[in-house]
Amino acid sequence: MALSIAAVPGVGYAGGGIGAGNGQESAQGGKQGRTITVRTGIQTSAKGDPGSARTGSLTSADGNWTPPACWYEPAFSPREIKETVKGLRGLGAGIPLMGGIGVGLGDALDAYYKDGHPYKNYNLDKQGEGMFWARVVNPNRKDDPEAMACDRPPFWVDKGESPDEPLAVSPAVLAAYAYDELPVPDTEVAMVPPGETKVNLPTWIWLDKAKFKKVSVTASIPEAGLSATTTAEPVSMKVDPGTPDAETYPASGECLIEGGRIGEPRAKGTPAETMPPCGVKYLRSSGGDSYELRATITWKISWASTTGEGGDLPDGEFGAEQGVVVEEIQTVNR
Repeated sequence: MALSIAAVPGVGYAGGGIGAGNGQESAQGGKQGRTITVRTGIQTSAKGDPGSARTGSLTSADGNWTPPACWYEPAFSPREIKETVKGLRGLGAGIPLMGGIGVGLGDALDAYYKDGHPYKNYNLDKQGEGMFWARVVNPNRKDDPEAMACDRPPFWVDKGESPDEPLAVSPAVLAAYAYDELPVPDTEVAMVPPGETKVNLPTWIWLDKAKFKKVSVTASIPEAGLSATTTAEPVSMKVDPGTPDAETYPASGECLIEGGRIGEPRAKGTPAETMPPCGVKYLRSSGGDSYELRATITWKISWASTTGEGGDLPDGEFGAEQGVVVEEIQTVNR
């Protein structure tokens, strides 16, 4: 019978106190099939504009890279492993066709952690000298096939040592985890004319510079003595008019940040035909409907850690759509 203890962020073992070894209170949770879930030890804090509402996660501009789907981190003390196995023995009790599953699983785990294959008596004689590291699934990536790559049962690591495991939590893993937690604001743009424009009339587009500032998230795991900070800085906005019957300003559709602002409002008195530094001109009416204009912000991502490691991560992108009604210019014949 395969061993199946895992650690999942945000969930704890009901009644068992699992997660106490990480200096945290236990959360409500419990058994999920043959799996015992525990709370991750990773803690995050954000720095940036507190008024920026998070509306979604960044998508990597590099289609070949995503934050890790799983890793291993300190999760169980010897006493917690013992209590976990004890709790599993009740799995399936009183459920038709499920009786005995918990006993069988408990026997298998006892053979692994109690009877010397490979651990003896749950390592209780080493209480306080290390932790059993366990699998954690990134909640943002739980459906990724890569989430199954961490298939080792909890394994022992002496205090102060790094495990010989490529998927063990590290500053790079923490930095990538923080990537998913960056509090990016929405990308609803301001326009003149606002929301409704005319065929062949340039529409000015801009974003409030107060909303788009550098933000960062620090992810740390005290039990491993590791911490990393991931920082996102907005660099440009890509405008997709929502129809091929349109022109963008600039022609590339990519508006760079200048003076802390993306684009700029049209000043009073500016002729309507004036080309904006960032905008769009629709060449055909939306026919009583609307075009879905999409504005996508590109964020430059970097990271640093307490170990001195750091560098760049793939650019992140986040965008949103909004409707634009385009009408024909009415002419009056006399």
